[in-house]
Amino acid sequence: MPEPSDAAPAPAEPSLEEQIAAYQREFQDLDPQVEQIVSALQRLNRRMNVAYGRQTATLGMSNAEWEVLKALVVSGAPYQLGPGELAKRLGLTPAAMTHRIDRMASEGLVTRERDETNRVRVIVELTHEGREKWLEAMRMATVFEEELLQDLSGGERQLLGEALTHLLRRVEDTQPDAEGRLNDLN
Repeated sequence: MPEPSDAAPAPAEPSLEEQIAAYQREFQDLDPQVEQIVSALQRLNRRMNVAYGRQTATLGMSNAEWEVLKALVVSGAPYQLGPGELAKRLGLTPAAMTHRIDRMASEGLVTRERDETNRVRVIVELTHEGREKWLEAMRMATVFEEELLQDLSGGERQLLGEALTHLLRRVEDTQPDAEGRLNDLN
């Protein structure tokens, strides 16, 4: 049995060109221009998530926790939402949301209290520490995003933003499980 150091390195991901060529070889009806756009978006999304994950990890939180903080901030002051609304906004099951809220409450990022006007309802609220972590993550993300887009002019950024928003709306309009996400864009 070979030693772990003797093991062959994992194969690198093929370039976009290699991937598209392989797809065309196996599926002749493929539009290479469309495939280049879609594949580039998928890879960009994956790599950006890794980069954001590294940033949030330096702050002692996960991307999943960042998403909860973001949803609370976007909701506006006093930065409160019910667990069901949070789950819906993040596309999670109620059980997954409860687990995430439990972890974040124990870390002091959010509080969970019964609604005084409706004792059945629970309210999740952003804490001062949670807001500070969100602000620091935003500072880090802003630097990363500016570096990412540094080669694009203001006009190119605007066109890219409009084109990507158009594509996003098309997907959300045609996918029944994407309901509600357009509110983030308006």
